Amino acid sequence: MLGNFTYCNPTKLYFGDDSLKYLNDELPKYGKNVVLVYGGGSIKKNGLYDDVVSILKNCGKTVSEISGVMPNPTLAKLYEGVEIARKANADLILAVGGGSVCDYSKAVAVSVHCDEDPWEKYYVRFEEPTCRIVPVGCVLTMSGTGSEMNAGSVITNSETKQKIGHVFASEEVMPRFSVLNPKYTLTLPKYQMVAGIYDIFNHICEQYFSGDDDNTSDYISEGLMRSVVHSSRIANGNPQDYEARSNIMWTATWALNTLVAKGKTTDWMVHMLGQAVGGYTNATHGMTLAAVSLAYYRHIMPYGPAKFVRFAKNVWNVNGKGKTDEQIANEGLAAMESWMKELGLVMNISDLGVTGDMIEGIADVTLVMDGGYKVLSRDEIVEVLKESM
Repeated sequence: MLGNFTYCNPTKLYFGDDSLKYLNDELPKYGKNVVLVYGGGSIKKNGLYDDVVSILKNCGKTVSEISGVMPNPTLAKLYEGVEIARKANADLILAVGGGSVCDYSKAVAVSVHCDEDPWEKYYVRFEEPTCRIVPVGCVLTMSGTGSEMNAGSVITNSETKQKIGHVFASEEVMPRFSVLNPKYTLTLPKYQMVAGIYDIFNHICEQYFSGDDDNTSDYISEGLMRSVVHSSRIANGNPQDYEARSNIMWTATWALNTLVAKGKTTDWMVHMLGQAVGGYTNATHGMTLAAVSLAYYRHIMPYGPAKFVRFAKNVWNVNGKGKTDEQIANEGLAAMESWMKELGLVMNISDLGVTGDMIEGIADVTLVMDGGYKVLSRDEIVEVLKESM
């Protein structure tokens, strides 16, 4: 492994079908005022809301609520939540939902005591918090983003059509604890399940497709990717398979808690392209990633051929005998494409609502990252987007 790094992840995880009870151990560590954050109301239908509120009340907490957090949390919703948390004098923000709810809760947490505009400070200038950060805890109901064990937060500015993520450097932004009960994911619509599965897979790819040294992180990544592929096929056939869904949930956490980024420069251009598409279409995050991935990876493959050959052999079991490196690498991407279609992922951005006249605008709001095998020019971004149509 090349370079120097530090690694610290302070999030405490409670995993399993009986894990919610550990809220009783965590809640006494925080003050009386808890802001409960959730999405469109599915947690009320499945009974989780009642279970969480009962535990909060039994622990003597005063509960305020931020409801209706959307899949792509907006800046307007962030402003609304900050005001609620301020009025509640929040001692803890408890996110109950998927990655968007967790992301949103972290954005609120760093903004409550900040006098500056959070969009300008955190998502335009990418500054770190200079104010007190409200602690966040999570009860996860969807696997995909890894937000339950990282310091990332993505917010969409509907007016400018920008969807931007900020991975904060401060460990205080990370959830103090997260409850991971795979049973809560079993009621998700299949579309959301497979979108989350691809989000997991692509998180690993974004870190894997960088660097050319012999890096332990790459070996871990290959194992995680194989696990995702194996469990996804089982879950796709039977979404109620607890073992498959538990493995997917656990892999999602380790895919983006920064472990496999260690010693890596990391890429993240698929996310930049996908988020730009999402800013224009409000499409499901995992589907935007799926729709741009193959065009992007085929574009950069000539600049990092050795890693794509390794990907083909070690993740997709491509037999390289008698084949050129280019043939092996292409066969690996073809195997990935076949798996994506098997899951039922969206393969083209036009199917997400992108039209030809949007391409230039999407390119304009696509952030360019420099950690992968090729730094894209604007013309190349336009080319990849057109290839993704």
